[in-house]
Amino acid sequence: MATVDDVRRQFRNPPPEARPMMRWWWFGPSIDRDEIDRELNAMAAAGLGGAEVAFVYPMAPVTAPFGSPEFLELVGHASRTAQSLGLRFDVTLGSGWSYGGPHVGTTYAARQLHWDRREIGAAAYDVPIVAAWPGDEFVAAYVGDGSAGAPASYAEVPVRDGIIQVPAGGQPREVLIATSRVTGQNVKRAAVGAEGHTLDHYSAAAAAEHIRVVAEPLLKAATPVGSVFCDSLEVYGGDWTPGIFAEFLERRGYDLRPRLYELLVDTDGSRQLRIDFRRTLSELYEDNFLKVFQRWAAGHGVPFRIQSYGEPPATMSSYRFADIFEGEGWAWRGIPETRWASSAANIYGQSVVSAEVWTWVHSPAFRATPLDLQGEAHEHFLSGVNHLIGHGWPYSPSDGPGLGWIFYAAGALDDRNPWWPTATALFGSLQRLSWVLRQGTPVRPVKIYIPASDAYVAGGPEPLNLYRVARRLIPDAVPRTIRDAGLDFDLIDDDAITVVDPADVPVIVVPSGTTLPPETREWLDAVTAAGGTVVTDVSTLAENLPPAPLTPVPDVGVVHRRLADSDLYFVANTAASPRTLTFAAPMERWNPLTAETEVTHTTTLHAYESAILVPGTDATVAPPSELVGAVEGNWSVAFGNDIRPVQLPHRWEDDPARTTYSGSATYQTQVDLPDTTDRLLLDLGPGTPVAPDSEPYVPGNSYRALITPPVGVAADVYLNDVHCGALWAPPYQVDLTAAARPGTNDLRIVVHNTAANALSADQDLLDAAADSTARYGRRFDLQHVEHATDYLNSGLLAVPRILRQA
Repeated sequence: MATVDDVRRQFRNPPPEARPMMRWWWFGPSIDRDEIDRELNAMAAAGLGGAEVAFVYPMAPVTAPFGSPEFLELVGHASRTAQSLGLRFDVTLGSGWSYGGPHVGTTYAARQLHWDRREIGAAAYDVPIVAAWPGDEFVAAYVGDGSAGAPASYAEVPVRDGIIQVPAGGQPREVLIATSRVTGQNVKRAAVGAEGHTLDHYSAAAAAEHIRVVAEPLLKAATPVGSVFCDSLEVYGGDWTPGIFAEFLERRGYDLRPRLYELLVDTDGSRQLRIDFRRTLSELYEDNFLKVFQRWAAGHGVPFRIQSYGEPPATMSSYRFADIFEGEGWAWRGIPETRWASSAANIYGQSVVSAEVWTWVHSPAFRATPLDLQGEAHEHFLSGVNHLIGHGWPYSPSDGPGLGWIFYAAGALDDRNPWWPTATALFGSLQRLSWVLRQGTPVRPVKIYIPASDAYVAGGPEPLNLYRVARRLIPDAVPRTIRDAGLDFDLIDDDAITVVDPADVPVIVVPSGTTLPPETREWLDAVTAAGGTVVTDVSTLAENLPPAPLTPVPDVGVVHRRLADSDLYFVANTAASPRTLTFAAPMERWNPLTAETEVTHTTTLHAYESAILVPGTDATVAPPSELVGAVEGNWSVAFGNDIRPVQLPHRWEDDPARTTYSGSATYQTQVDLPDTTDRLLLDLGPGTPVAPDSEPYVPGNSYRALITPPVGVAADVYLNDVHCGALWAPPYQVDLTAAARPGTNDLRIVVHNTAANALSADQDLLDAAADSTARYGRRFDLQHVEHATDYLNSGLLAVPRILRQA
C-alpha cells in the first residue's frame, strides 16, 4: 500500500493510466483514415488517455457498413494509431445498445411472457395455438373456476396436436394462456448493418452467437485493446427465456410450471414465487451473459468492462463476474448508478472503478463549459469513482460543412470547442484526482442494505430494473444523512454478505419491514454480536453514525481513503458559493489544478473547487489579499482583424452581429503595477450564483454549474506577452508575479466561448440529420438544439482587479 510520501511525490505527474478517456462515436459508419489519425492526435495532445469506440447511427451516406471488411480494417487502423500515440483503445462489442443485431433473429432475441386472460362458460373449448407474431411460442394454459380475477386456484390445461383442450366445467371460469413473445425491441441507435433484435441476456447460446458473429471479428481487428465494453442494460421487458422451467427447478428446488399463473394472479404464495422467479432471472443473466463474455474476453487476455445495471435485473453483486465495473449518473448525496458500481468494486476488491461521465452535461451539445465538466466530475469522484470515461467525442469530418456531427444527446467534448485551449489543464487536474483516489483503501463506515426481495416484487415503473426499484425503496434521507454527516457508505446485498466480515460493519441501515432471506438475517445478527449497529428506524440514523474525521460543512463532500501511514481526504465544494473548512490539526492541502501544496488550519473551497487533504505539520496562515485597483483603463477588443474600443463588462450576445459567433476575442489594455516583492494576482471575481431552474428546458439529469461566471467561458491571460495562466473556474484568479514589472504593463486576455452560438445557426447539421432520417429511417432526434443560445453569456463579463498578497 502506498505511503503519503509516495502519493505526494507522484501527485504532480501521475501515471498516464489515470487520464480521462472519451467515448468516441463513429457515425454510420462513415469513417476516414486521415480523420481517425487527426482526432486521435487531438485526444493525445489534450491529455486524454484513450478512446472507447462506439458504433452508432449514420450522419451521412455510409462508406463502411458495420461488420464489413472495410469497417474492420478501419477499426484495426484506429487501434494501431492509438497504440502508437500511447492511448488506450477500448471497443464496444456491438453497435448502439444493448447487444443485438441481424444475427439474433427470433431464435436469440429477448423475450417476455405474454398473458391472454379471458372468462369462459361451462362448455369445453378447443383453442388452436396460433403464433400472432413471428417467434411466438406457447408456454402453458390454465383454467380456474370463478369469474375473471376471482378463481382461488388454477389447473394446467392439456395441449395436444397444437390444440389447447379446455375441459367442460363449472360456470363462470377463467382461462389464462401464457405465450413467450419476442419483445420486439431493436438495438437502439444502431449503425447501418447492425440493425436487429436485442439479445436474450439469459441465454448462453445467444451470447455465444453474438460472440461468434460480432465480438470475435471486432476483437481480432482491434487488438490490442484496453478492454471490451458493454453499455448499460436496457433490454426492456425481457422476463422470459427458453428453458427457464428447468433452470428454476434446479435453482429454487420446486417446479415453476404448475404455478406459473402466480406471476399474474395473487395467491398466498405468489409473492415468494415472484421473488424466486426474478432472482432466477438475475442468476441467468450472471451465468449466461456476464460469465460467458468474461470467460471469452479472458481467453484473449482482455478485461471485460460493463455497466451492469438496468434490465435484465442485475444485482449489485452481479458486477463480480466482470473485470472492470462501470457506472454512470451523478448525485453524490443520493444513490446514482455510480454508487452501484463503486460499492461492488470496494466489496469485491477492485481498486479501479470507472464511470460514464458528462452523459447529458449542460444540454444541448456544445453548451458545456470546462466548469460544468469539472463540477460533474467531482460528483462522480464523491460517489466512489476513480476513472472517467467522457461522453463523449463525436467523430466528425474536419472538412465538412458547419460545425459537423454531434451525438443526439450528450456533450460534444472535442477540439471544435473554442475553449479547448483550457482542456489540457482540466484533464490534467482530473487525472491527478483519479490517480490519488486509487491509492490506499476507501473508508466507508456505513452500509446500506439493498432490499432486493422487496424490489423484485415492488412493481411500478421499470419493474425489472432492480437498481431503480431498489433506489425508490431506499428513503432519500438515508444516503443524504450519511453524506451530510461527512461520512461515506457502500451498498450491500444478499450476495455481498458472504464476503464482508460482520465485524467490519460499524453501521448498516435496514429499514423496518424489509424482507430478509434467512442467511441475511443471520449475518445481521452477527453484525450486532460484533458490536455493530443495525439501524431499522431511519429517523434515528444520524444519532447512530460515528463521528466524522473532518467537521462537516454543508455542500462539501468528503471521500476518505487510508494509506499505509496516513489518512487522505478528497473534498469538493458542490455549491455555487465558497465554503470554508476548519481543522483541529494542521492539514496539508494539494491543489489538483496547479499541484501546489500548503499547510493550514483552515481552507476555503471556492464554488465547484476541490482539494486533497492529508495531515500536516507547521501550518501557516495565508495572508489576506489587498486590492491594488480595478483595471478600468482603455480596453480594446479584437475579433480577428476587427479591433475596436470596448467598455467592460462586455457581453458578445448584446451585439446582434455576434449572437451566433463562436470563437475567441482578444481584450487588451495597459495596467500600472507597483514596485513590490508581493504576489500580484489578476482577479475577475467569484461569479454570480443562479437558481437551479434558471434554465428551465434543461432536464434534471443534465449537469450544469449553477453560476454565471465573470468570463464567458474561459480565458488565457498574458502579461507582457508572457502566458500567466487560464481562467475557467472559481476563484478566477491568475498569478501575474513572474511577468510583472514596475510601471506600465501590457495586459492581454484572450476569451473563448462555447460552440453553442454557432450551433444555433448551423442549418448544415439539421440538414444532415434530415437526410440521414430520409435515407436510413428515424434513428435519433437531436435534443434541445433549439435552445442552443438560451441564457448564453460570452465575453469578458467583469472588470478585472489587481490584488496584492504578501
